[in-house]
Amino acid sequence: MSNKITLSVIKADIGGFVGHSSVRPELMEKANECLAKAEFLEDFHVTHVGDDLNLIMTHRLGEENQQVHQLAWNTFLACTEIAKKMKLYGAGQDLLADAFSGNVKGMGPGVAEMEFEERKSEPVIVFAADKTEPGAWNFPLYKIFADPFNTIGLVIDPKMHEGFLFEVHDLRENKKVVFSLPEELYDLLVFIGAPGRFAVKSVYKKDGTIAATSSTQKLNFLAGKYVGKDDPVCIVRCQSGLPAVGEVLEPFANPHLVSGWMRGSHSGPLMPVSVKHSNPTRFDGPPRVIGLGFQIAEGKLIGPQDFFEDVAYDKAREKANEIANYMRSLGPFEPHRLNLDEMEYTTMPGVLNKLKDRFADIDDSSDEVAAAKE
Repeated sequence: MSNKITLSVIKADIGGFVGHSSVRPELMEKANECLAKAEFLEDFHVTHVGDDLNLIMTHRLGEENQQVHQLAWNTFLACTEIAKKMKLYGAGQDLLADAFSGNVKGMGPGVAEMEFEERKSEPVIVFAADKTEPGAWNFPLYKIFADPFNTIGLVIDPKMHEGFLFEVHDLRENKKVVFSLPEELYDLLVFIGAPGRFAVKSVYKKDGTIAATSSTQKLNFLAGKYVGKDDPVCIVRCQSGLPAVGEVLEPFANPHLVSGWMRGSHSGPLMPVSVKHSNPTRFDGPPRVIGLGFQIAEGKLIGPQDFFEDVAYDKAREKANEIANYMRSLGPFEPHRLNLDEMEYTTMPGVLNKLKDRFADIDDSSDEVAAAKE
């Protein structure tokens, strides 16, 4: 067994109350009960954001460990049974397989894991979002680890001045590429500025030390049909040669637009909220993000501190609501509704197929309007 600690965050939507809004307390209780029986866990914390159940676990078994993933899968199944009895909406919708196959990656749940040696002080922040997709982390991770206007440590901290490595995943082609910053900053932005396809998976120090990691599973690519947005999670280590807690939180003070919201087909502001206020309602939104801070001590999770409960984010929420008002006014028009590439798993292909024989060349005079004039 490794002396290193592994922090695993695994999430799934296993039934919403009411609609896609929240998680019933009974499901949280069942999840706590399931995890408490696992002797191989060092510690755990169960939380939710919107209708997503989030399992935060520490252990010494390494990343992608079968025991840990089996535990998460069994926990989601147990909670799904309760959700079905309550007739909660979308019960078990993120569980895309009939049986566990050794790892929950590719089976529906979102996963973010990192293994590391505990430092003298080990502060981490676990972010979890609802009604959006993995690329939602691109903007804040860029701000945190690459933008000196956000993170002054990039300029004045000798331990950060050399920059970071960004591992970016192409979610369509299932490929990855690593960019070294700041020297490849402009190349990085070409890709992560398209968050529907490219997502920042992990960030490392130049010596290979893990700094941040996120879930990059896209449910529609896994299922071959629309099954909801992916509601991603992200882990960021802080301080001592890494961005300070305040630098990590700062990007969320200015809500950025993300894909998701109603039926996973709209753009809207990512609103930073406390766990208590993480239940999206308006047009099933706006998209929400929570930030829970922990001190890890000998594998134990000391916390959490609910960072976005702070009144300092009141203006961010006010701004997010103003943006939401504007975006909603556009209704089914882009850029509120996603572009056609992102509508691939909705009714759009069916409508196009139904009308394919009615499309004619622009110069063809035998169209319906011309025929009517005759």
